Amino acid sequence: MQEYTSPGEIEVAGDENLTDALWTAVAQKPDRPALAHRVGDRFVEWTLQQFVDEVRAVAKGLMAVGIEKDDKVAVHSSTRLEWTVLDFAIWAAGGVTVPIYETSSAEQIEWIVTDAGVKAIVQENAELKAIYDERAEKLTGCEHRFIIEDGGIEELKQQGASVSDEQLDERARSVDGSDVATIVYTSGTTGRPKGCVITHYNFIWDAEQVQEAAKEFFSEGKRTLLFLPLAHIFARVIQTTCVRAGVLLAFSTGIPQLVEELGIFKPDFLLAVPRVFEKVYNGARQKAYDDGKGAIFDKAARVAEDYSRQQEAGKVGLATRIQHAIFDKLVYGKLRAAMGGNARYAVSGGAALGERLGHFFNGIGVMVLEGYGLTETTAGAAIGRPSANRIGTVGKPVPGSSAKIADDGEVLLKGGHIFQGYYNNPEATAEVLDDDGWFHTGDLGQLDGEGFLRITGRKKELIVTAGGKNVAPTVLEDRMRAHPLISQAMVVGDNQPFIAALVTIDPEAFPAWAEANGKEGKSVADLVDDPDLQAAVQEAVDDANKLVSKAEAIRAFRILPVDFEVGDELSQKMSVKRHVVGEKFQSVIDEIYQDVNR
Repeated sequence: MQEYTSPGEIEVAGDENLTDALWTAVAQKPDRPALAHRVGDRFVEWTLQQFVDEVRAVAKGLMAVGIEKDDKVAVHSSTRLEWTVLDFAIWAAGGVTVPIYETSSAEQIEWIVTDAGVKAIVQENAELKAIYDERAEKLTGCEHRFIIEDGGIEELKQQGASVSDEQLDERARSVDGSDVATIVYTSGTTGRPKGCVITHYNFIWDAEQVQEAAKEFFSEGKRTLLFLPLAHIFARVIQTTCVRAGVLLAFSTGIPQLVEELGIFKPDFLLAVPRVFEKVYNGARQKAYDDGKGAIFDKAARVAEDYSRQQEAGKVGLATRIQHAIFDKLVYGKLRAAMGGNARYAVSGGAALGERLGHFFNGIGVMVLEGYGLTETTAGAAIGRPSANRIGTVGKPVPGSSAKIADDGEVLLKGGHIFQGYYNNPEATAEVLDDDGWFHTGDLGQLDGEGFLRITGRKKELIVTAGGKNVAPTVLEDRMRAHPLISQAMVVGDNQPFIAALVTIDPEAFPAWAEANGKEGKSVADLVDDPDLQAAVQEAVDDANKLVSKAEAIRAFRILPVDFEVGDELSQKMSVKRHVVGEKFQSVIDEIYQDVNR
């Protein structure tokens, strides 16, 4: 059994909470830039003092409306400065943050708010309020609601005027490392999101180890632009690490404005999911082809990859160095400029990046460090380091943590970042946390002799898109199979930009449908592209999509010419053998994604 423990753990006191570092920092350097948000065509900075003043005012407001220690407060918003303010304010008030994606469906919101026992919710705008309102009558336990874009933050601050500094300080001091900081709901294979319980210690410990592993850029005075969703644990840990390390954290207004805002803010390092790096590459390549310079770009890309591979091997050949210098002026410099011009490091997490893109970006002068983790590991479980990076792996376990490969190839993890369990779900907790403290990830992997971890697949059926979104296929498949015309549905999309599905038609229901639609004598194989049959399947897809967020929704499907059979594509208990179907119909899956990956 392979096992590796990374040295160099940064010790964390058991009585420390997530706001302690903030109070210490502001006492020492109140004028240090902490946060930045876009106003017009520039980014306006907040000092630590401004940030802390806002956090305290909002925390007092939460206390004033009745938030007690350990009460749950949901934040239902896209990434913005107020999200970070709310997170720290909830912690200062002794509360527990429950994040909700802005793309979540009404059904998902109802489940999270009910299961967590949320007492108050802060939402971004009227659009998200309307989604909540679809289930509001069932959510009577949520006593307070504030809308950010409708003056909700100011309302909270006004409410807090009656709470003294001494009362707030006493509440903040009452929290220690063992207290719960957040419950983050993540999709499981059953479809019901499970609440991962993460303590202040988990958060602080992981932030400290990540900072130690990547201290070349997680250091005071550096700048980064956050565009990942703060409802995701990856962005939350980055937020926490930046605040603790003194990194200036700016908030993007959205992916459509990303290229423009990278140029305005000029970050020193980037944090993204693989899909962002794919878009940078594909966009640059398409632009080159549009300008009649496609052959030059392709040659430059090959040289960049060769340069990186030779560099990793220890020696770059003379011819490669010469070509690389030429293309640095013609191509690479422009690509770095598109990422703001100053970024020399980037962290990719949430899904596999792939060696080709890793070597390409490293070859153009931006070292992409792949990271690996799950919500259950407070995000950062392993990361490539500037001083120890091996492209194609996810680096080594963070300092002080351990990884081992079980006899069946499953990756097991251990350390201060491992969550406390699933909220209200001891059975599910027992399935992944063993008596020795090892977390069973459900992923398959390999460890080399130096501790570099390579993820090779997954035991579980959970799909992770190229954007890092976890998608439970069964909730979609079960609903689709409820349609009378559909026999089987298999959701696909692992490491792809969107979710799709392979669909088979029920052989018993099909003849009646064909007759009713004037297609007597036709087989399913004859009609896989028929508009009427496509429309019928689309109805089932639309119905299934109501259960999930936009990011989890099925965006494309293909009707297969034959149904699945027991003993071939189906097990004896009628479960779809995903690997069998994936191999048999790989060309169909490839066709779905070929346009976006071209």
